Amino acid sequence: MTPDARIRAWVALSGVPGLGPRDLHPLLTALGSPQGVLDASVSTLARHVGQPLAESIRLATKSPDIDAILGWAAEDPANHLLVWDDPDYPRSLFEIGDSPVILYYKGRRDLLGRPALGIVGSRNATPGGLQTAEAFAEALAAAGLTIISGLALGIDAAAHVGALRAGAAGGSTIAIVGTGIDRIYPARNEALAHRIAIEGGVLTEFPLGTPALRQNFPQRNRLISGLARGVLVVEAALGSGSLITARCAGEQGREVFAIPGSIHSPMSKGCHKLIREGAKLVETARDVLDELGLQDAIEPLGTAGPKESGARAQVLRALGFDPVTPDELVARLAWPVERVMTHLLELEMSGTIARMQSGRFQRLQ
Repeated sequence: MTPDARIRAWVALSGVPGLGPRDLHPLLTALGSPQGVLDASVSTLARHVGQPLAESIRLATKSPDIDAILGWAAEDPANHLLVWDDPDYPRSLFEIGDSPVILYYKGRRDLLGRPALGIVGSRNATPGGLQTAEAFAEALAAAGLTIISGLALGIDAAAHVGALRAGAAGGSTIAIVGTGIDRIYPARNEALAHRIAIEGGVLTEFPLGTPALRQNFPQRNRLISGLARGVLVVEAALGSGSLITARCAGEQGREVFAIPGSIHSPMSKGCHKLIREGAKLVETARDVLDELGLQDAIEPLGTAGPKESGARAQVLRALGFDPVTPDELVARLAWPVERVMTHLLELEMSGTIARMQSGRFQRLQ
């Protein structure tokens, strides 16, 4: 069988409604190959999967989607169809029990075999959370880990950006999306997605043209954890989808890490819940590397003190690490409001603090 015929057979089987990994495994064992499954009679197939599914399999090669999928793979050298018997199909996905029959991948194939870490979190992240995600992703990618995330707004996007910042020598990043590979969601991350496809990779199990459907994203999350050695949750509310990814990681035997935050912040409650349930509390990138048994030398994050001095240093000390209103700072410092606001503006312009939508200020360094 030619390589093209082999891929065509896999693509045909992947498009059969209701034919999942649990049904396909015994068919392949009994009939030897994807083509053997397609060539089998309805009665032979029905002995393994039942009459309705057997009849669907016999019609699989007539699907008009097959040529469209093969055409997508042929139009760009960066486009790849990864099937179960492909040497670059991620071996780690065979451990999760329901590995997709086919993966659509655009980007660098070499990243699929590297050690990886998932970084996930809230779409409505705080400025501090975004900076933390970027910093951890950059440091961990620089140590050689491929950073896996979901291309969502907030922590996901920050993790991708941080990993890309580590440069070509780092582990780069893979975005696992909940749409077809030809769709970008959310649209605000279009430029980021294109950059990831060039410097890293974009991967999905969903067929071409699949829109952003709510039910696809929890399904996507099991691949984020399945590809990784562990999952780091940076910020998450109690109802965050990131907790689904963390649960998948635990069920798959992956490590679960969480960064603690303020007891007053809703964005910390999900992480604190994970820590109470056994997730490993993380303060530096070194914590993650040590737990994963990776010995690459790396400077721990968060150990450098503020570089500000004088009055601005006093403002930082009064600010602490929880979001604070200007009025609270005035009370803490016993300074005129004009003086406090002047230093807050200077610190904001230097990137040391950030103004939140609520009007509070949060320290970033």
